[in-house]
Amino acid sequence: MKNRPTALVTGARGGIGVVLVEVLLDAGYRVIATDREPHDGTHAEYIQFDIGRMAREENYRSDVLCDIAALTGSEGLDLLVNNAAVQLLNRTDDVAASELRETFDTNLIGPFFLIQGLLAELERAGGSVVNISSVHATATKPGFVAYATSKAALVGLTRSLAVDLGPRIRVNCVLPAATDTPMLRAGFEGDPQGLERLGAMHPIGRIGTPREVAQVVLFLASDAAKIMTGAAVALDGGIGIRLHDPV
Repeated sequence: MKNRPTALVTGARGGIGVVLVEVLLDAGYRVIATDREPHDGTHAEYIQFDIGRMAREENYRSDVLCDIAALTGSEGLDLLVNNAAVQLLNRTDDVAASELRETFDTNLIGPFFLIQGLLAELERAGGSVVNISSVHATATKPGFVAYATSKAALVGLTRSLAVDLGPRIRVNCVLPAATDTPMLRAGFEGDPQGLERLGAMHPIGRIGTPREVAQVVLFLASDAAKIMTGAAVALDGGIGIRLHDPV
């Protein structure tokens, strides 16, 4: 009998990734944490790799997938969370080809190859995939051309895979809006009122937390969500449906 389900989380050292790992561990998962940054000693099982490089280099991709398969073992992989991402900001006139390539390699193509390469492990466990997209997939702002396009494409990929792979595995995604991470707070350093104003723009009166994102991922992976595939779940505090009058 299987002791506990296994999850693989990319971008595990980021603000949302750290909490994803914690919540899954608390829920009884065995978690394989991954990131392109070196192991910081906080995770028992860790693989360092660059998911963007996986998109570009076939030999590198094969080596990473072999390492993951060796860790998952014969019981397979119950949950893959594609959380790793880059956000390179620039206006249309100045977006460089290198920025587009890095953004799409990391946010879209790498996750696709990770899903493709781990299909056998996911099927063996009857597992599912949760992709972390963004509110920018549906509502964006100036300067986010590359990022917003990649996150919209990730929603499209989620839906396409759900159809193409069903009923072999389920594939869903979540679309967080502003989330209270160290990176977000760093952007408001010296301007606490700005962070408060951002929260007040949301119908619920605040921004989201990484734990709320993780709890929805946990639900989508659970038996309670067995009917859900191809879903794009908005975690935006209602900001995506709110109009703002000019001031």
